[in-house]
Amino acid sequence: MEITKELLAAILDAYAYEIVFVDRDHIVQYMNKTAKKRYQGRLEIGQSLFNCHNENSKTKIEQFLKRADAGEDEMFEVFNQKTHEREFFVPVKDDNGQVIGYFERHEANWSLDHPEISVKEYWKHKS
Repeated sequence: MEITKELLAAILDAYAYEIVFVDRDHIVQYMNKTAKKRYQGRLEIGQSLFNCHNENSKTKIEQFLKRADAGEDEMFEVFNQKTHEREFFVPVKDDNGQVIGYFERHEANWSLDHPEISVKEYWKHKS
């Protein structure tokens, strides 16, 4: 099977969390299906990520980029009290190890009593 852009998009669309890939200029280049649904009307491909982030967030993102340029990989950002998700800054690097962009990885809480419940099912019951 050939790995194509369509196949990679299908894989990312199957992922239950949002993936918003942003380039070094903070322009959204890709959003998976989950991200498009969550951010509908607030963020779109081709827009600056900072259209929906405040100045404090912009400063934090720039600091994460500096750390990524210095060699760090995934970095913990925050535990979001509103969504009860842990959020991570994830730099994306080219074959030469240069940071070409980034995305934020979300991780929802799950129950020790029911670790088998998928993220999709978790969010169906939270809504």
